[in-house]
Amino acid sequence: MESVAAAVTRLQALAASEPLATLASRFEAAGHELALVGGPVRDAFLGRPVNDLDFATSAHPDQIVRIVRPIADAHWEIGRAFGTIGARLGEATVEITTYRSDAYASDSRKPEVQFGDTLDGDLVRRDFTMNALALRLPSLTLVDPSGGLDHLFARRLVTPGSPEQSFGDDPLRMLRAARFAAQLGVAVDEAVVEAMHRMRDRLSIVSAERIRDELGKLLAADSPRVGLELLVDTGIAALVLPELPALQLEIDEHAHHKDVYEHSLTVLEQAIELERERHPDAEPDLVLRWAALLHDIGKPATKKVEASGAVTFHHHDVVGAKLARKRLAALRVDNDTIAAVSRLIELHLRFFGYSDAPWTDSGVRRYVRDAAEQLPRLHIVTRADVTTRNHRKASRLRAAYDELERRIAALAEQEQLEAIRPDLDGEQIMRILEISPGPLVGEAYRYLLEQRLHDGPLGEAEAERRLREWFSARTA
Repeated sequence: MESVAAAVTRLQALAASEPLATLASRFEAAGHELALVGGPVRDAFLGRPVNDLDFATSAHPDQIVRIVRPIADAHWEIGRAFGTIGARLGEATVEITTYRSDAYASDSRKPEVQFGDTLDGDLVRRDFTMNALALRLPSLTLVDPSGGLDHLFARRLVTPGSPEQSFGDDPLRMLRAARFAAQLGVAVDEAVVEAMHRMRDRLSIVSAERIRDELGKLLAADSPRVGLELLVDTGIAALVLPELPALQLEIDEHAHHKDVYEHSLTVLEQAIELERERHPDAEPDLVLRWAALLHDIGKPATKKVEASGAVTFHHHDVVGAKLARKRLAALRVDNDTIAAVSRLIELHLRFFGYSDAPWTDSGVRRYVRDAAEQLPRLHIVTRADVTTRNHRKASRLRAAYDELERRIAALAEQEQLEAIRPDLDGEQIMRILEISPGPLVGEAYRYLLEQRLHDGPLGEAEAERRLREWFSARTA
């Protein structure tokens, strides 16, 4: 947390920089108010990087465009219906929004936009008091009508008015509460938590796309666990991500098994830690994080108590992959992400057992082939999936995976494993066998691929010899 003086100095320097100083002077000259609002002001006090530049103004969209267009490198009006105009000013990207309040009608999935007249009126209808801070420009006057600065320094997430009014205006704010708890490390006010529990059904009017985006921001947080736990505890997860609370399987004295819910959250935490170690400068990997969180969602459907009292979850990897595809599709997640996440879930058990019986080179090649471009993520998910408190077992599994990664690297260097192909292509197969395009070519190609996977590079001469033998035996 920055001191007030340090934060004010940062904000003053930002406001005095170009092109923001010019932007502020143009709005003032046109007779309109302009203020830096929300996240940028909050983050200055938190000592976080100030990236997104959001402004509120008394000007309406047409007036904003007239003021901004002459000084902007580009501007866009996609958000005009919501009172928002975007612009690129040099290296800065800004969004400027008319004073407003958003509210949902009882049967609407989109907020109804009402323009307001004052900055204070705009701020008190925002989601939380720490986001209801503003810096008037060019006067550099801090505006805090709801005590947001006190709440920020106390690390408490509080709504400007009653939580019921805030969540009634936009139910998605309940998900934002969980995201801010994870993202900013703040404690959610008890009244806010209670309102989340009581009003969770109101989320039914929010579009899947908005819920998807908010869940993605939560997963991208440094420590998403606290936010996910809040969603589960308030019953919201049962509505937007029901597979997560479903992992809270009953455990009795006669049928012991690992707490799957706690295990899954721990796997997510460990995956994030490994992600940072391996890719310290990269953006959060949502594919990896979705896969880590959902990797065991097939367990509730496959749980079986054996006669011995042991609990099994046979084929939960395959079932979980199908459930993940269904849930992510319902959230309108893009197809590439769905395919990658479901593939990682399907493969997450493949490694286990390697430490007892190390694979042949052909087994290693198949592991790489099946993972394809998801291999780096599969390495992380598989390692993160080890949550046992048995230190000897954990050390053995880590050592085994270390060895597997070394073998993959050695084979890759030896054989360019990332692009495993048969030694002969389709054209060569047709020429050697004197056949036309058709299913037989694909069958021959797959045979040569198996030979390649099993024995490594063959060379064209040996591949041709085996192909002819295979073809002769097939047509005999």
